[in-house]
Amino acid sequence: MIIVLKANTTKEEKKRIIDKVHSLGLKTMVSEGVERSIIGVIGEEDKIRLQPLEAFPGVEQVIPVLSPFKLVSREFKPENSNIKIKDVTIGGETIVIMGGPCAIENLETLREIAYNVKKAGATVLRGGAFKPRTSPYSFQGLGVEGLKIMKQVCDEVGLLSISEVIDPRDVELMADYVDIMQVGARNMQNFNLLKEIGKAKRPVLLKRGMMATIKEFLMSAEYILNEGNFNVILCERGIRTFETYTRNTLDINAVPAIKILSHLPIIVDPSHATGKWDLVTPVSKAAIAAGADGLLVEVHVHPEEAVSDGTQSLNTENFEAMVKEVRAVAVAVQRKI
Repeated sequence: MIIVLKANTTKEEKKRIIDKVHSLGLKTMVSEGVERSIIGVIGEEDKIRLQPLEAFPGVEQVIPVLSPFKLVSREFKPENSNIKIKDVTIGGETIVIMGGPCAIENLETLREIAYNVKKAGATVLRGGAFKPRTSPYSFQGLGVEGLKIMKQVCDEVGLLSISEVIDPRDVELMADYVDIMQVGARNMQNFNLLKEIGKAKRPVLLKRGMMATIKEFLMSAEYILNEGNFNVILCERGIRTFETYTRNTLDINAVPAIKILSHLPIIVDPSHATGKWDLVTPVSKAAIAAGADGLLVEVHVHPEEAVSDGTQSLNTENFEAMVKEVRAVAVAVQRKI
């Protein structure tokens, strides 16, 4: 349920309304819009339907939210959400490029990659310290040592950082080292992890599960927002279909569909979507044309020597060429990089 406040509602009137909702055992989330504020009511709505909230000074309208994802929906917040992290805004006019290796291997390699992706136009360095792998015998990441390397490189080069968290117990640790915590496809419905990240109130990139519907994807985001963390970036990374030529099938429909359903920004991961480095650039251009707010691309100085995902990683020269081509598409859709 949404309580729409009048434009001239005072702080005291707003507090009275919120206190009344809390007295019924319900939660509130306030969205400060350009013209007016909205109070989202979370919980058993039957409790509030018997209360004449329209009678409170400052209330313009009480509207039921039909969508199952209340806080994520456009009904709750009609305007696009812009996630601001230091001097980078995700969801605004500027398309954000995130680039880096699948896994952090060592300081020297990550530093070289970082300087190259920044030169090409990236503002965020990606790199995995904890790697959830299909095989228990595959490289699992450097752990805390990888996080320390990531922080050192990003501080030196001047980039934001993003790395995946896979265990609820590591959320506090990750918050000390990275700017954006990533929830991978395998953990999209790890609800305990989502709750912990929600409580941390730190920016998070939530990837769509390999077999998740758009509704299930948005419901997972709802878990994070429900804990009070609205700094959520969605990521379409392809879903599993009967096609075997590519690693996954990029659901390009999801980008404009989510733009209609939700106020949250959405970026695309063309590397995991295709699994083939030579498909990354054309798919990236399609993603930006469809309305994506950014790209998450795997980059390595020597993909053939990468400890993981080398076949889908661009080398630094190809990454620079990709950004140039994507920039032309961005201009065509009245955006920029």
